Amino acid sequence: MAKYHLYCTECGREIEDFGQWFLQGQKCACGCARVEARYDVDYGKLNELCHGRADNLFHYFDFLPLHRREDVVTLGEGAVPMEKWEFLADYAWQKYGVKCTPVVTRSDMSGGTGTFKDQAAALGASLFKEYGVKEYCIASTGNSATAFSRYLSEAGIAFKVFMPKDVNPDTVAAIRSHGQEAIIVDGGYGAAKKAAAEYSAATGTLMTPGNIDPIRVESKRTLVFEYLRQLGRLPDVYMQAVAGGTAPIALDKGIRELNGAIDSCRLQLPRMILSQQDTCDPMVRSWEKHTSEGFPDGWEKDYVSVTPTTRISILTAANPGNYPIVGPLVRKSGGSFVRVAEESLAELARWVYREKGFIPGPASMVCIAGFLKALESGLIHDGELVSINMGEGSIRSSWFRQEVIKEI
Repeated sequence: MAKYHLYCTECGREIEDFGQWFLQGQKCACGCARVEARYDVDYGKLNELCHGRADNLFHYFDFLPLHRREDVVTLGEGAVPMEKWEFLADYAWQKYGVKCTPVVTRSDMSGGTGTFKDQAAALGASLFKEYGVKEYCIASTGNSATAFSRYLSEAGIAFKVFMPKDVNPDTVAAIRSHGQEAIIVDGGYGAAKKAAAEYSAATGTLMTPGNIDPIRVESKRTLVFEYLRQLGRLPDVYMQAVAGGTAPIALDKGIRELNGAIDSCRLQLPRMILSQQDTCDPMVRSWEKHTSEGFPDGWEKDYVSVTPTTRISILTAANPGNYPIVGPLVRKSGGSFVRVAEESLAELARWVYREKGFIPGPASMVCIAGFLKALESGLIHDGELVSINMGEGSIRSSWFRQEVIKEI
């Protein structure tokens, strides 16, 4: 019996596995590009896996869409620490009188490239090995490109990434250091996506479908398992900086999966509070518009685009194409979007350095600033466990690191 099948989210059609999905050009016969995996496995084993030590993503091999362990490509990603940051709890209590427990997911300590994209790259590289994929391409502003370049290099798979002209030079250098190809286009992220799609169509090279990519979703949904393993429960509030928003989609999928597979499971979707910096905030602007209008019919499809002025290249999704999926998830959870000031991030990073002894990356600071903004806006309440899904360290953002340390 097959371990899993993929199912189209539009028409429900069954697709045998990722091998068939790749052969179909990563589209259902109905034209939909979004599928979800459903597993025919014993979920009782998950209780055992959600206790004790985990070394990497493939601790959950039985609940990932792979058949052969010998194809696994891992660099210690996925099982990252979740730390209680007492200084954030103290701040919440002293300034706002809110007694909460902020828990930070330290993706900067991932064994791959130090970002939350490593899980997707590890699963992708493993799947490509399993099905004999020789080349892969994506458009990216940074973290995905770096992660896939590292993991595909480990798997011996050629990788080509198309990037906007304002991409961080540190990111380009990291990709090329792994022996992979970075192509800088004359334009923004939209131009990079267009160039990647044209290359994929002309050469037949497999290309990611973006934030709805089932590889990304299936890998990132293991965050639900990690909450159960490390915290013994799900958080009340889930926070992250958002550009496209794969992780919120994956979190929702993981919870629905367990609730559907385990009769006694009644997991509640955490309230999602997603942050963007004021220099590139299309989802926040769209949310504010829809909130003021009372969420009329079809609201999720009426989103706005912006012209980014941000220096945070990995958060430059000016046209929020994933908003029709992410916006309704935020609303279903009872959550919100918040805007933070980019100019405040360096000073906040100095605060983190003084308390924790390391400098997060700028996108991570958008998330931490979002926690402070959520407190100010009354979005976090007494007794709540707050997950701060911090993204990356500052290793590939030398401009931000220099800005922070010049006043330490």
